[in-house]
Amino acid sequence: MNKIIKSLGLVFGDIGTSPIYTLTIIFLVAKPTPENVRGVLSLIVWTIITHVTVEYAWLATKLSKKGEGGTIVLREILVPYLKTGRQAGFITLLSFVAISLFVGDGVITPAISLLSAVEGSLLIPGFEHTSQTVLIVIAGVIALALFMFQRHGTGKVAGAFGPIMVVWFIALAASGAASIYEAPSVIWSLNPYYGLKFVFENGFVGFLVLNEVILCATGGEALYSDMGHLGREPIIRAWDFVFVALLLNYLGQGAFLLNHPGAKNLLFEMIYNQVSILYIPFLLLSIMATIIASQAMISGMFSIVYQGITTHVMPLFKVEYTSSEMRGQIYIGFVNWFLLVFVILIMYEFRESSKLAVAYGLAVNGTMTITAVMMALIYYNKREFVKSAIAAGLIVTDIIFLAANMFKLEHGGYWSIVIAMLPFSLILIYTQGQKRLHRAMRPLNREAFLIGYNQIYKGLHKISGTALFFAKSDLEIPPYIVHTIFKNNIVYEDNVFIAITRTDEPYGLNYYFKEDMAPGLRVFEIKSGYMEVVDVEAILKASGINEKTIFYGLEEIATDNIIWRVFSIIKRVTPSFLQFYKLPPNKLHGVITRVEM
Repeated sequence: MNKIIKSLGLVFGDIGTSPIYTLTIIFLVAKPTPENVRGVLSLIVWTIITHVTVEYAWLATKLSKKGEGGTIVLREILVPYLKTGRQAGFITLLSFVAISLFVGDGVITPAISLLSAVEGSLLIPGFEHTSQTVLIVIAGVIALALFMFQRHGTGKVAGAFGPIMVVWFIALAASGAASIYEAPSVIWSLNPYYGLKFVFENGFVGFLVLNEVILCATGGEALYSDMGHLGREPIIRAWDFVFVALLLNYLGQGAFLLNHPGAKNLLFEMIYNQVSILYIPFLLLSIMATIIASQAMISGMFSIVYQGITTHVMPLFKVEYTSSEMRGQIYIGFVNWFLLVFVILIMYEFRESSKLAVAYGLAVNGTMTITAVMMALIYYNKREFVKSAIAAGLIVTDIIFLAANMFKLEHGGYWSIVIAMLPFSLILIYTQGQKRLHRAMRPLNREAFLIGYNQIYKGLHKISGTALFFAKSDLEIPPYIVHTIFKNNIVYEDNVFIAITRTDEPYGLNYYFKEDMAPGLRVFEIKSGYMEVVDVEAILKASGINEKTIFYGLEEIATDNIIWRVFSIIKRVTPSFLQFYKLPPNKLHGVITRVEM
């Protein structure tokens, strides 16, 4: 039960706050006739069933590695089934796009959630004439406080997130049920016939409404991407509760609209009409819920970027570990301030949550489509053809929603694409630059290295103590080691190659000495999952390695190509491999190798 409550705060904040704005936005453009209300509600209900319950809660969560989910996990599962390098490359590119779209979505989520909740204060007597600029400033201050708090870690307050969201979902369910009692005819909206009828009878307008209907499913991907934190079972059981609460609230808002066709801010006006004396507590509760939703997005972004770092698709950003008990509690300063800048910029650019909602959903829908494609391929290769066929059906509906969302581009939807292009460009430049750099570095093979090493080790005076050299493996020796030992004649009595490799599994840690390469030359290998937080210094001490000096390589890139110049800047401003693992700086000695690219 404890994990179920925790999952309400960690996983369901985003989708749990979508009732604040979804129906309100739709009926700013659609007339609130009984037929339209019934049709839109039907579309919302069945979008949640198909694109959250079926796509994520049922299909996606059954595909994991040691309980971990997400786009990178789907890629790791799918790639072994592929027959050619070109296919693997295409799927890898798709995963890069999905990661980038997640970032684009992640910026808009806090902006629309916080702004829409703060706008609820306009219904408080005396505050109805508050200017939009003041509301933006209030939302911006809340966002600033939220992002500034990240460095201190959320572990101490995370325990309160779940209970607050329990109260939030109970409030949503109760208010919705009360409104349904006043207009029980909305129950007919559970029939998918009315949703299809609405789309076909309204033609192009009905098709366009789909680009706002998808807002009810934003945050659904968290059921899968956050699965590693708590496990599948608590999340699925919590979703049963959340689904009922959302269903009741959306139907209740529809019922309220039938009785109050002039309503503009449906959820807040419904609550104010029902229990005005509790409106201010509900408004404060909604602000807390949106802060929790934003916090879940930020934590998820840190996890995604950390996966990108450890799987070598993103640069080595500085990572701080904010909890000694919870290994997933990390803070990445660059990501944190990147998000804050764009959240404030998006609020200032769109000014109103209704205008922001018009641009929201494109990136979410893109991520859903890529997830469905990868799932269909995985289940097909696993010979689970029924699930593969269902995933293929989801691809069709995802593409229909995506086509509708394309009309958001001219209304500001391009912002999510612009933001997503930044991490996508970073990933492409970094991964291609690393490949180009590796080819240009020309590592020395093991056999050739050992011939020269044995001669030097026998003939030269050796420095007392242990020296560590970091290399990807003992099969290819990087140029900086060759330069240090062969050209500078620096040889210690005990030389240890340290190889840190990431496995395809999210967690797991194993370290050991391999067979000695030569007299005075040992190899120590650390294997860890790509979500594992590795304390290299502690591992070395536990293994009896008391190093005197740590050598590592630095590259000085010389190039006239603008792309590789950008890559060179990325390499200079991000931490080195050794700095990333926080090894003692007083023992570090960087060896520079000039590389032409």
